[in-house]
Amino acid sequence: MKKIATKVMLMLTIATMLFAFQPEQNTKLPDLDVEDLDGKKFKLSEYGDDGQITIISFWATWCKPCLKELSAINDNYEDWQEDADFKVVAVSIDDARTKAKVKPFAKAYDWPFDVVIDEAGESKRKFNYQTPPYSLIVDKHGNIVYRHSGYLEGDEDDLHEHLIEIAEKD
Repeated sequence: MKKIATKVMLMLTIATMLFAFQPEQNTKLPDLDVEDLDGKKFKLSEYGDDGQITIISFWATWCKPCLKELSAINDNYEDWQEDADFKVVAVSIDDARTKAKVKPFAKAYDWPFDVVIDEAGESKRKFNYQTPPYSLIVDKHGNIVYRHSGYLEGDEDDLHEHLIEIAEKD
């Protein structure tokens, strides 16, 4: 019986630690210094101030699941536009060593969405995630209302469902 109680306590402790550090739903999009592909610097939070639903995907050029997720979003982008008025921002977390690859990647994939760079890697701390891909949906009021870590084929369907839900609420 002691072993079971110990295991339960350990599982509760781990679960508490995992969720304790996650920002609450409906929190405002924090300031994060980013730059666009032309080198113009601005705050990521500006996307939360424009009255439009925004999908934000944190990715890196070396991350295969990230590229699969962004490709899936790209493949569905036009169809999803019929269901909700939204935009997508792909935030590269490539550092100084790999930053030069971001612009050619974005051009090669011909993504119809904004691509920005978080070269300093502050997004991991501000959004409390470990590895990309990490995706958010920000509502029209600048609140983070959905979060997703990782990517498996089909996750884009879940993202789409949440996008529709959020669009119907606003």
